[in-house]
Amino acid sequence: MAHPTEHPHIVVHPPALDGSRRVTSDDETLGVATHTDDVGEILRLADLYVTDVEDADFIEWQGGGPDDWPGLFEHHES
Repeated sequence: MAHPTEHPHIVVHPPALDGSRRVTSDDETLGVATHTDDVGEILRLADLYVTDVEDADFIEWQGGGPDDWPGLFEHHES
């Protein structure tokens, strides 16, 4: 029997060509993140309050960890 506060399995997918990463829960897309803070906000909007997305054991980081956002830096520099 699952505990009511048990978190679903969250996947942060490998970076797309623009560096953004899709965030899913099971087969449902919760949003697209461009930074680690976005992952926390996407989860908050899904009523999943996570204080530290980098160390949460129910978040699977695919194609790189929380510090891997390739392709985004050239878009922010002017």
